[in-house]
Amino acid sequence: MTRSIRTTAQFNTKIFYPDGKTPHLWSSDPLENYGFDDQQLSFYADNVAVTLSEDGTSYTIKSATNDNSIVNLKVTRTAPGFQVGKDGKSFFGTDPSNPWGSMRHAFWPRNEVTGTIITKSGDLDFKGSGLFIHALQGMKPHHAAAKWNFADFQSPTYTAVMMDYTTPPSYGSTVVNVGGLVRDGEIICAGSSNSATHTEVKGDPDNDWPEPASVKFQWSGTTKDGRPVSACLEGSLGQRLDRVDVMAEVPKFVKSIVGGVAGTKPYIYQYSLPLTLKIKIGDEESEEKGTLFSEATFIS
Repeated sequence: MTRSIRTTAQFNTKIFYPDGKTPHLWSSDPLENYGFDDQQLSFYADNVAVTLSEDGTSYTIKSATNDNSIVNLKVTRTAPGFQVGKDGKSFFGTDPSNPWGSMRHAFWPRNEVTGTIITKSGDLDFKGSGLFIHALQGMKPHHAAAKWNFADFQSPTYTAVMMDYTTPPSYGSTVVNVGGLVRDGEIICAGSSNSATHTEVKGDPDNDWPEPASVKFQWSGTTKDGRPVSACLEGSLGQRLDRVDVMAEVPKFVKSIVGGVAGTKPYIYQYSLPLTLKIKIGDEESEEKGTLFSEATFIS
């Protein structure tokens, strides 16, 4: 028997219905004849195009791979993007010049979104604010992290975003955090001096994962003119939007990589709720209500 590793591509969409009655719409389809443009900034495949505008300020995302969700969206950056460090990468291993693996995160934290997703039950208008992340995971998922936390807070004036993960014991159970704060069209601060804490755990009766009941996200940094910055989102998560059994959703080739690892039963818990961001910039304190989308992921 001959085994080989091949590169695959998948286009996914997930629509949450806030009425609590309509089932979430999940579409996931393998792509054919995929590739990038010469500058490696735009992606294409049969019936899919993710295209960066000439001025570099917007992406159009179009997909007709699935009749259940035909995508035609435009994401326009309204504040600068950011990444932490020289290139946004986190390296794994004992030799920085020859790492065993890496991950990269780059953010457009505050964007204007326009366009629609056409479903069998009608057209959905996605006009609003949004977050765009470019993420590369250069290693097996269960080697990269044992658990993840994610926060995307959007309000009329502020955006607060955070990506937080803890490496498995083989990499020292190290916490890696990347996050940033934006006010209108300006980055207040961005960096790795942030934290995500599950302040209350209720657990999941269907498995052994410690599903959070309450969370606290904290940002810390310095403005470009040297003023200290701190911000906090804290509160009860309430009823979750969804619980994703990752192994039931991923392509078969990923299952073959991850499924045989003892203790690897990844679940993603997803939440959306109104919260108030409390922020202090120098001597200036303010707070603003907005919406938090959050995830807690347990892998191993």
